[in-house]
Amino acid sequence: MRKVLSRFVLAAVVLAGCASVAAPAFAQAAKGASGLPLPRFVSLKSKSVNLRVGPSVDYAIAWRYMRSGVPVEIIQEYDNWRRIRDADGAEGWVNQALLSGDRTAITAPWMRSKGDDIFVNMRREPQSSAAIIARLQPGVVVHVGECNGDWCHADAQGTEGWIAQTEIWGAYPGEAFK
Repeated sequence: MRKVLSRFVLAAVVLAGCASVAAPAFAQAAKGASGLPLPRFVSLKSKSVNLRVGPSVDYAIAWRYMRSGVPVEIIQEYDNWRRIRDADGAEGWVNQALLSGDRTAITAPWMRSKGDDIFVNMRREPQSSAAIIARLQPGVVVHVGECNGDWCHADAQGTEGWIAQTEIWGAYPGEAFK
């Protein structure tokens, strides 16, 4: 369960001066100081990553991620710091050195509390009539190799297949990349 942030920490986040950037229906027009589009998805490079309330080591740690490969969305840039958002909506600042351009995604994180009989289907081909090759529980982190705007080719612990783009968090609706 995620720690509850105190009012002090929440106030510090607001004072960090950062308006949240809404995820587009894939119209990434804004560019950050790095020249890369905002918002954009990346993943955590390190097994231990501190999420801070502001863009410096002088700011308090609001949360610590303890797993590499977790997808996050960069929503703002300041110097070598990136303001990120995770699949649960938590926001904070991370040093860019702790982030990777590798694309990962989480299967249907919004369905994690719905029960044990909910699954995301991984299919042999990028179409809903294709054979199901794996059934993934909500919250599974997958490596994403490409997306065509409707389907993403992903690897889940050595099993490769296609997942509907609407069933993952880590690629924007309509986003296509290789």
